[in-house]
Amino acid sequence: MPSAEQQRILDLTNQARAQQGLPPLEWDASLAAAAQTHAQHMLDAHTLSHQLAGEPDLVVRAGQAGAHFRAVAENVAMAGSLDGLQSAWMKSPLHRANILDPRMDHIGVGLVERDGYWYGAVVFDSAVASLGPAQIEQQLATLLRQRGISQFRPPDAARKDCALEAGDVSGTRPRFIMRWESTSLNRLPSVLEQRLQSGRYTAASIGACPEAGQQNQGFTTYQVAVLLY
Repeated sequence: MPSAEQQRILDLTNQARAQQGLPPLEWDASLAAAAQTHAQHMLDAHTLSHQLAGEPDLVVRAGQAGAHFRAVAENVAMAGSLDGLQSAWMKSPLHRANILDPRMDHIGVGLVERDGYWYGAVVFDSAVASLGPAQIEQQLATLLRQRGISQFRPPDAARKDCALEAGDVSGTRPRFIMRWESTSLNRLPSVLEQRLQSGRYTAASIGACPEAGQQNQGFTTYQVAVLLY
């Protein structure tokens, strides 16, 4: 949970978004950890920067803290009050754009105070859920059911083919193979949609590559394969 000071920045940020008709950002502990570490480093170095000497860049820092995302951004500032930090960000075109970016849905705030001055870092991201292969496959199965697929074969066949660039090593003789990589499980590729609309297929095997969506923090994608029969 955010501290009272972090909550103040969160509230001010969401107030600014609400004024533009944007949904509120949700708190993310991983982003907050990355932001807090960076705020402390800025204070120790007595400078503002998005990357200090010897420090990884934002993508690596957020990933190392455990975040999974399709987009990430950061604001930094120093001011004599929390409201002053927010005011500085809203007066900066780039920082204001991060606050009002409609893609962003999560936030973490890092704050360090010394001698009446606050060093602040805020990390925003468009989060990607960290899902295991079975969870990924279940979500895709729901989409395929809605499109008329009534039978589902074990995922082993599609998992074998998932990492291949072409061909089939499953031994199940699918009539069509679709492989793709995406940050979203809410829709199917247009090519696969067209195949399903043909009504020629009644069964499928859905497989996610073992590392898809769960091993690599930072920029995260789901790598999957669907075999149609």
